[in-house]
Amino acid sequence: MTDLSRLLRPRSIAVLGSGWAANVVEQCQRMGFDGPVWPVHPTRDQIGGLRCYPTLAALPMAPDATFIGVNRHATLDVVGALAAMGAGGAICFASGWRETGDGDLQDALVAQAGAMPILGPNCYGLINYLDGALLWPDQHGGRRVERGVALLSQSSNIIINLTMQARGLPVAYVACLGNAAQVGLAQLAAALLADDRVTALGLYIEGLGDASDFAALAEAARAAGKGIVAIKSGKTAAAQSAAASHTASLAGGAAASSAYLRQIGVAEVNTPAELLETLKILHLHGPGLGKRLCALACSGGEAGLVADLAAPFGLDFPPPAPAQADRLAATLGPLVTIANPMDYQTFIWGDGPRTTEVFTTMLAGYDAGLFIIDPPRPDRCDPASFVPALEAIVSAAQATGKPAFPLASLPENFDEDRAIALMDQGIAPLMGLETALAALRAAQVTPGRAGWRNWCPSAPTSALVLLDEAAAKALLAAAGIAVPRGATAQRLPALISAAKDLTPPLALKGLGFAHKTEAGAVRLHLATLDGQAEMPGAAGYLAEEMVTGAIAELLIGARRDPVYGATLTLGFGGVTAELLADTVTLVLPVTATEIADGLRRLTLWPLLDGYRGRPRADLAAVIRSALALQEMLTTDRMLEEIEINPLIVGSNFAVAADAVIWKDTR
Repeated sequence: MTDLSRLLRPRSIAVLGSGWAANVVEQCQRMGFDGPVWPVHPTRDQIGGLRCYPTLAALPMAPDATFIGVNRHATLDVVGALAAMGAGGAICFASGWRETGDGDLQDALVAQAGAMPILGPNCYGLINYLDGALLWPDQHGGRRVERGVALLSQSSNIIINLTMQARGLPVAYVACLGNAAQVGLAQLAAALLADDRVTALGLYIEGLGDASDFAALAEAARAAGKGIVAIKSGKTAAAQSAAASHTASLAGGAAASSAYLRQIGVAEVNTPAELLETLKILHLHGPGLGKRLCALACSGGEAGLVADLAAPFGLDFPPPAPAQADRLAATLGPLVTIANPMDYQTFIWGDGPRTTEVFTTMLAGYDAGLFIIDPPRPDRCDPASFVPALEAIVSAAQATGKPAFPLASLPENFDEDRAIALMDQGIAPLMGLETALAALRAAQVTPGRAGWRNWCPSAPTSALVLLDEAAAKALLAAAGIAVPRGATAQRLPALISAAKDLTPPLALKGLGFAHKTEAGAVRLHLATLDGQAEMPGAAGYLAEEMVTGAIAELLIGARRDPVYGATLTLGFGGVTAELLADTVTLVLPVTATEIADGLRRLTLWPLLDGYRGRPRADLAAVIRSALALQEMLTTDRMLEEIEINPLIVGSNFAVAADAVIWKDTR
């Protein structure tokens, strides 16, 4: 693996170019970089007050890191010269490579670099706030820190915006990938996390590159006690592909990427604000925040708002234990209702010892606590009366060893100086109620299964053929999945004879359609096949015994994915599958336990679990069917997609009532 240490933590920096190079010099000077910065320019005497060297060969020694701010064609020669002289690495700033269709030029750049690491091309740069080293041609909002989180992005503008945060988050590194021609996401992320001063990693991801490498990175980070949180963009593009099945629509894009991140233990958020707030939690407390939360406010309105807004995130606020409730009541008095979330009212406001007693007693019974507090703005008001409550939060955290989060309902109600001071005391102030709740949920992400790696993706293909339902069900039956008794024929008169031993009610289906219902190629609850009319466009016919005793109709589908290898979709099905969209997606390979956990995440799970006295569905049969689909994709690389919809599930059976299989013909 390429060594990025000199590039990330340089002791000497060279800059090439003019305007952009001058900006890099200025940023290094402002941040107090204590190593030499060497501008290189063929005609200028100085840049940013520093002596210019006419060529790279004139430098005192090979630089550890170089910012290349010249045009793309000149960049090729510069990279080759740096590699030859033993430089530590370079930022390739220029655009106009593979992103504009010139893949050959980008390939030539990689060849010129050889073993020397390069970030980019089309890369904005790198900031090391720990050592004050900036290969960065623009303004930024960061400050020197001794330890903190790393931010890595495939969008320059988004990461610039993140540096402007005033939330108290200490940022150790900022890095852009650009086109990632040589150094990819997983490799750069691993190099950043390898610095002991880095506590967590925040990502803005457009494309993963090698998903298996990234899964290994996530596992290593978790083992080191460092959490990863990501925004995954571009999730809708894959979902726009023409869907030949419900599975293709429901498992594409967002569902597949979210399933992958969940399975490798990476927290996923939707907004930059959620990313920053989650990173504050991970920075101080590491990954795997406990799920039992308490919330305290001195207002019934705030307590109610927490309860209402927390519900969609699935956050758990269990009531205090009896002994805990008694102790709280003894301090707060008879007019305060002991609950969670709790309005402790204002009887103890300004009384530091009693506030500390309440906060400590409440927090001791939970994994973490939220303390709703919005200090007045210091420029127009006096926040002094809020100090006892803030100090009580710090004391409660110190006394219990539990995470305690002061939470401002509006993000602007914590000024940056106060936020930094709290972070320095080991307290993460959370800013914005709904954003904070999303961050808390993200920080609860569970670790991925040890050693799990996704299957190797296969190249997308358009050379697919749809098996008719009879052929599809024959494959399912061979894999051990139950299918209805049936008969096939090319024409209806022959089918009547072939189906004479089937027991009504019967289903009559035309073969050759991906979506038979929409094509009018399904007739159900038939007592006999006599008198049935031909179905226009049918390539043949299938008659089957209808399945009775159903508790639910499910959808299970497995399909290959060009990024993650293959996915498994589980959910409620039938003709309303996409309308319900009550599905979960898993990335293969999966275990029976993971399939069972996925089923429990369905909104309509209670219908499978004996809701209101209904019989319980045969979940073991459902799980066996899903595992059989996985095995089919494992053993036959030509199978591209398999969908059973519906899988009719009873109390002691699961039968594939309809099936779609697409097969690669290459």
